[in-house]
Amino acid sequence: MSDYTPKMPEVKFSKNGYEIRSDVLGMAKDFVEKEYSMKFAGWELSAKKDSETGQLVNTVEMPVFPGLEQILETAEKMYSFVNQSTTPKK
Repeated sequence: MSDYTPKMPEVKFSKNGYEIRSDVLGMAKDFVEKEYSMKFAGWELSAKKDSETGQLVNTVEMPVFPGLEQILETAEKMYSFVNQSTTPKK
């Protein structure tokens, strides 16, 4: 038998402002990418080929790929939510 005891992972409970903003930015990027992917999948499913012309016919507009502005806007919304006061209003 071995006397090896695995160590518990180190847990960091407090993050500085840079780490928090970096995490929020990462979450915003993931959220915006997933939202785009879902919209694109919906667009793909609704696309049909016209039997006469062979052209792609679609009633749903293709989503615009999100840029840095949309990611930063989403991150700002998330960060402002995090900064809201948690004390109950009277």
